[in-house]
Amino acid sequence: MQASVIRRKYLDFFASHGHAIIPPAPIVPPNDPTTLFTSSGMQQLVPYLKGQSHPMGKRLVNAQPCFRAEDIEEVGDNRHTTMFEMLGNWSLGDYFKKEQLTWIFEFLTQELKLDKNKLHFSLFEGDDFAPKDTESAKIWLELGVPKEHLHYYPAKKNWWSRAGEPANMPIGEIGGPDSEIFYDFGVSNKSHENSPWKNEACHVNCDCGRYLEIGNSVFMQYEKTTSGMKSLPAQNVDFGGGLERLTMACQDTPDVFSTDIFLRLIKTIEKSSGKSYKGDFQAPMRVIADHLRAAVFMLAQGVLPSNKLQGYLLRRLLRRAAVRGRTLGGDIKAIFSESIPIITKFYFEAGYLSPKLEKDIISLVTAELDRFNQVLSKGLKEIAKLGNQIDEQLAFNLYQSLGFPFEITRELALEKGVTLDETTFNLLLKSHQESSRSSSTGMFKGGLADHSEITTQYHTATHLLHQALRDVLGDSVSQAGSNINAERLRFDYLYAGKPTSAELTQIANIINTNISADLPVIQSTEKKEDAINSGARAFFREKYPGIVTVYTIGKPGEPWYSKELCGGPHVTRTGLIGKIKIIKDENLGQGIRRIYCRLV
Repeated sequence: MQASVIRRKYLDFFASHGHAIIPPAPIVPPNDPTTLFTSSGMQQLVPYLKGQSHPMGKRLVNAQPCFRAEDIEEVGDNRHTTMFEMLGNWSLGDYFKKEQLTWIFEFLTQELKLDKNKLHFSLFEGDDFAPKDTESAKIWLELGVPKEHLHYYPAKKNWWSRAGEPANMPIGEIGGPDSEIFYDFGVSNKSHENSPWKNEACHVNCDCGRYLEIGNSVFMQYEKTTSGMKSLPAQNVDFGGGLERLTMACQDTPDVFSTDIFLRLIKTIEKSSGKSYKGDFQAPMRVIADHLRAAVFMLAQGVLPSNKLQGYLLRRLLRRAAVRGRTLGGDIKAIFSESIPIITKFYFEAGYLSPKLEKDIISLVTAELDRFNQVLSKGLKEIAKLGNQIDEQLAFNLYQSLGFPFEITRELALEKGVTLDETTFNLLLKSHQESSRSSSTGMFKGGLADHSEITTQYHTATHLLHQALRDVLGDSVSQAGSNINAERLRFDYLYAGKPTSAELTQIANIINTNISADLPVIQSTEKKEDAINSGARAFFREKYPGIVTVYTIGKPGEPWYSKELCGGPHVTRTGLIGKIKIIKDENLGQGIRRIYCRLV
């Protein structure tokens, strides 16, 4: 069964059970300052899981492209990817364990035709804070799951909360047990035979490659209080199942890169490089396929290679892929440029990417490879100066200052008879990252919306900024992205020209005039078509659901000043924002500009 069929079957199945299909969020969240990327399907739903009413109802389902930077170093084996597609369904205070487990079991065994004898299920074993999840176990048994296919684990494995295990949860935090689903590839699969853990005791949560997690139902049913856990009045369900992993199970292959999601891409890399997908060439081909796929999604949504934030991760992906390309030989630019159309075609069919972007993406990737070649030249010169005096600190310095890959420094060191310890290098890198995190802490928490007072002020100010840009520069201006933190707001916009100093001053004056006017900020729920027809603007318009939240800035009974589809949060009146100052406007290339504003 092909991945596209699995995706469609999943959405149709839960739609038939009363779930509204909500559109995926952009892989780069447009208005979430706490995380670089959308890393799970539930990320856009956090406010609704915490009690806010969703305009589409209490039963929701979607397919969501996600990216997790922490898996970069794992890519190269048979199952890890940085980018993946999460199939999710949610109950916001509606159904609970009985319906969820029954439906997902029916979907797996009847819709996907998976052999139920190859399915295993993990459960929360209980602790001093919360009881053993016997309720889920009873439901699984009633569905025909053999008792020996149920496995209990402690909270570290089978409990969800934003703070982790119950002992770590602060008072007022919500959480609950989860039940994971695993597919058994059997003891004879090659991945298991070649695993470094093959001689250790095997269980569903081990890393030998025999068992693969394909889904997880999280039951948010408790709130931590001073006297322990108490049941929530409205209990939520959050299910997530990786499409890539479900496809592996349906196609009965422990290698995700042998599924139809990657197969055409791998064959293209084989053809471009003149090498076969086997032996020592498997790992580099996997890295290229995964990293290039994620990079194409980022570039398609306006991220450009840089040394900061999302741009840094994009640059890292492309350069790691280029390093692996060196081991294949051949023309790296050709490998990349011939692979990109395969990616856009596959995800165009899924509704995520447009082939119209291929030319620009290839151009940007080629330019980044040229810059990387310059970095390689500089790094090689630095190493040549030092002779045999190469160590882990030098490798880190080159990586930090030039983006020079550790893998290449290690190869060059070996040629000089010096062995570099990757563990030592990683410790230096980790120390640097932790130091960086200490001054930008929330950025690395991942997934939780920031509703602080100052970011709420900045968020509303972006609406005024967007309209003021159009007032001064013309209606050709449109939003290309935004990023907000407690220090400033950053707004990317499409504009072919360059604003003059006088125009920037005029834009700032318009914003502050509307702030001084103390205009009401009115929230409403409308049909998307009606909202658009009334003049409301939308960022990633095609990705909004049929029923949307609209924020209108203006006095009732008078022409509104700004009207946009948006998920919030916002102040109730513009007078609560405070005075705004434009501190910078710069060109990002490709007709995109970036403007920075700060409260003064």
